[in-house]
Amino acid sequence: MPNGDKPIVKCSVSNCTYWGDQNVCKADLIMIDIDKHASAQYNEEFAGENFDTEHQDYASTSAATCCHTFKPKQQ
Repeated sequence: MPNGDKPIVKCSVSNCTYWGDQNVCKADLIMIDIDKHASAQYNEEFAGENFDTEHQDYASTSAATCCHTFKPKQQ
C-alpha cells in the first residue's frame, strides 16, 4: 500500500469530521454497509469498536452501499 499500512480512501463529503487534505479520509476505520441498513444507529464516535461487523450482505452495485463512518463536522 502506498502509505505503508492503510489504504488511501478518497471521499467527496467535505462536511465530514474525517475529511482531510486532497479529499483523503482520516478515519482509522471505515464502516460501509448496504442501503438496507442505512438507518441503523451505529455509534460513529470512533469508527470501529461499536459497529456490527458480524453480519455479511451482498451489494449488487456500488449505488446500493452507504458509509456509516460519516460524522458531521462541528461548526
